[in-house]
Order: sequence, then structure tokens, then C-alpha cells
Amino acid sequence: MLVASNTAPPNRDASLLRVALLAFYAHFVLSAFSGIAFATFLVPPIPAWFTTPANARIMAFSFTWGGQITVVLGAVSGLAFLTWAIGRRLALTAFIVSFVVSLGAELAGTASGLPFGPYSYTSQLGYLIAGLVPFNIPTSWFYMLVACLGMCGRFLPVKDDSTSRWWWAFVAGVVLTAWDVSMDPAMVRTTHWLWHNADLSSASWLVRFLGTGYYFQMPLTNLLGWLLTGVIVARLMLAIVPPSLWATRVSPHRFPLALYATNGILPIMICFRWNMVLAGVLGTVAMGLPLLAAWRAQSASATEDSSRSLRPAGADHIGVISN
Repeated sequence: MLVASNTAPPNRDASLLRVALLAFYAHFVLSAFSGIAFATFLVPPIPAWFTTPANARIMAFSFTWGGQITVVLGAVSGLAFLTWAIGRRLALTAFIVSFVVSLGAELAGTASGLPFGPYSYTSQLGYLIAGLVPFNIPTSWFYMLVACLGMCGRFLPVKDDSTSRWWWAFVAGVVLTAWDVSMDPAMVRTTHWLWHNADLSSASWLVRFLGTGYYFQMPLTNLLGWLLTGVIVARLMLAIVPPSLWATRVSPHRFPLALYATNGILPIMICFRWNMVLAGVLGTVAMGLPLLAAWRAQSASATEDSSRSLRPAGADHIGVISN
């Protein structure tokens, strides 16, 4: 059970926290169910009992709406929690900036191959903006960066100068990119998106090194593109919400850790079950290290506010993960 925090800002709307937690629990359940499904009866060959007309309709509905709903719930939980923690204006501004910039990066990537490499999305993740990018891809960038920045506030020095903001942005970008270590192989294997790697046999060694799909079809350019985009979006979010505010309002809660960990369930389970053990192991380690660091670290605000009692009305009955 998620326990109440004593570092919550005063005069916050407790209903936002309820929305955040309800959406998170639904997000967790759907993520876990999807992971179990892809690790059991969705592993090819599909069992005969699942090919009946009724079950085929269920499968079609799940493939059409399951991924969309799961991501939307994650976005709702992240936005509601951030709004509760820092206020509507800052949270909505951070969401809009994150959505627009990450969407721009994804549109550029799917149209030109830069900065990620040559790839395209299928329709499994929902409506394609401009026929290229599922609408909920930019929302996933947002809520995962909320989780990453929230985790950073637990183990990074808290300063609001430009150098610190760039350092926070870089670390958050690394933590975000760690998610893709297992997610990309899993999503390609289950045809959520596709790589279109060209023949680079006659290219220079550097182009071959960066552009060859050595890692389950994924080229190194994808991780570099993730890191670059993650750093830029995180830095813009930090320009809106400074490190001190993340550390005192967001990081004391374990909600960011739970949100981050939940999004590793599905890809890691797919990797282990679909004969991509290396991706499963590397993904577990990549996501596990920042989670462990954040879990063990004492956030700055937890120490500063240990003698205060700033929980909003009703928080005792709602509960949020917190030290």
C-alpha cells in the first residue's frame, strides 16, 4: 500500500492525488496483465483455444486498445500527480512543452531517420499524428521523465544554477534511455514499431558502427537519439520546474519510482519469454540501477521537512509512496 507523505505542499487538491493513484493502479494492472499475456498465450504459435471467433475478437480489441489505454493511464497518473505536487500552471506547462518537443523529435525521426535511425510505427499504439507517430508516444515521454526527474531528486545535489540543471537533464536522459534497453527489442518483436535498416556494407566504419542493427535490429543511433531527446526535453522541463522544486515536492514520494518500475514490466517479460534473454537481463540491470539508487537515497526534502506536517486533507486515506 502506498503510504501518506508528510512533505506534501499545503492547500493541494486531494482529489488530484486520488486521480493519480487510481490511474496508476489501473496502469499497473494493465501493464502486468499485458506482460503475463505476452509471456503465455500470446507467444507464437497461438494456442488453438484462443483462435475461436469470440477469443479472436477479444484479441483484436486488446491489440487495438490495450496499449493505447495503458499509456493514457500512465500519462493521466503522471500529470495528476505532478499537478498535485507543484500546481496546475507549472505541471500543464511542463506537459505541453514536453509533448510538443518530443513529438517534434518523433516526427523528425519517422520522417527522416534523425536522430533515432530509420523506423516506423504501426497502428498498435493508436492514432498516428501526421500518419507517423502514435498520439500517446509524446505522453509517454512526459510521464517517464516525470518519473526520471523525480528519481534524480533523491540522489543528485540540489541546485538551481544552469550547470546543475544540465547535469540533472543528462542524468534523467540516461535513466530514461535505460528503459529502451528492453523496450525496443520487445516492441519490435511484437510489431509495435519496425526498423528499416539499410545495407551499410559499403559505408564508412563510423556509419556502420552507428547505423547497423546489432542489438535486436536496433542501431546505436537509437540510444543516442533517445539520450539527446531525453536531455533536451528534461532540460526544458527543468527550466519550468527547477531542481529544488522537484527535490522538495516530487522526489520525497516513491510514486515516481513505482511509475518507472511499472513501465519495465511488459518489455522485460516479453524479452525473457520471447527468447531475447540478453535484452531482458540488460534491461533489468539498466532500469534496476537507478531504481536502487533512488530507493536507497534519502531525498533532500525528506530531511528538511522531517519535523513538518504538511499533508493535505484526506491524504492519510489516499496514500502516496514516500519516505
